[in-house]
Amino acid sequence: MPPEEGRSAGARAPETMQTMDVPQAHSDFILTFACPDRVGIVAAIASTLAQDGWTITESQQYADPDTRRFFMRVRFSADRAVALDEVRTTLAPVLEPFEMDWDLHDASAPLRVVVMVSKQGHVLNNLLFHTQQGQVPIEIVAVVSNHPDWRDVVEWHGIEFHQIRVTAETKRETEQFVLDLMERTDAEALILARYMQILTDQMCRDVHGRAINIHHSLLPSFKGARPYEQAHRHGVKVIGATAHYVTADLDEGPIIEQDFRRVDHRSSAAELAAMGQDLEARALVHAVRAHAEHRVLLNGMKTVVFD
Repeated sequence: MPPEEGRSAGARAPETMQTMDVPQAHSDFILTFACPDRVGIVAAIASTLAQDGWTITESQQYADPDTRRFFMRVRFSADRAVALDEVRTTLAPVLEPFEMDWDLHDASAPLRVVVMVSKQGHVLNNLLFHTQQGQVPIEIVAVVSNHPDWRDVVEWHGIEFHQIRVTAETKRETEQFVLDLMERTDAEALILARYMQILTDQMCRDVHGRAINIHHSLLPSFKGARPYEQAHRHGVKVIGATAHYVTADLDEGPIIEQDFRRVDHRSSAAELAAMGQDLEARALVHAVRAHAEHRVLLNGMKTVVFD
C-alpha cells in the first residue's frame, strides 16, 4: 500500500505532549552593591551563591582608592524557579555585616520607564527604535510631553501619550502627575529625552538616582541653554553629548555616558547642532541600556559603569 499523502513511508507518528521536551524553569538575577572596602567580600558572596546552587555568569568589581569603597555587580542563574524575595532572604544576612547598600534585580524583567520629551524628537525616536528592536531592555510605559508633536508616533507604538501644560504656576502639579503616572504604571525610571523644562528641586529629590537626562554638550563645559552656540563661539575642536543622572544642580548630575566627534573652524553653530543630534541620541541609548542592565552605581558625584 502506498504511503499516505503528506507522510513518507515508515514515518513515525508525532510525539504526544507527554513525550515532548518541556522547557525548564530558569531564574536569572543581578546583585549590585557598594560598601566600605575590606577583605572577604567577594569570597562571602561567591560561597553563598555556590552553596545555594547558583552559577555566576557575570562578575565585575571595582575598589575606589580615593573613597575606599568597593563596588560590585554579580549576575547569577539556576535552572529552577526562585522568587526574588526568596533570594533576598538568603543574601541579606550575608550582605548586612559588610554595611552594604545593595539591590537585587530580576535580569529577565525589562525596566519599566516613563519618557519625557519636548518638541525635538530625535532622541525619543532613537530610543523607541532600539527598544522595539530589543536592543535596550526597557519597556516604555508612557510618554509625557509639553507639546503635542509626538502623539501620533508614540501612540503608533502602542504607548500612552500624555500632554501637559507647564507654567510657573502649574509646574509642581504637572510633576506630581508624572510621579503618580510612574506609580500607576510601576515605572522604575524617568528618561528626559530632550525635555526642555527644568525640574524643581523637589522633583529632583523624588527621582534621585532613577532619572536620566541628555545634555547637548560634553559636560562640564557649556552648561545650560544653547550649548552649540557657546561651543561655536569658543571654537571647540570636539563636540559631544552627556547623559547623566538628574540632580537639583542643573547639568551637574553624575555622568553615565558621553559621546563626541571632532569638528573644525568650518562648522557653523547650526551644523554643530545637526551633528550633535546623532551624538545625543546615541549617548542616551547607551546610558539607558547601562542603567537598565544595572551596570551603573553611584559613587558620590561620579558613577561606576561596568561594561
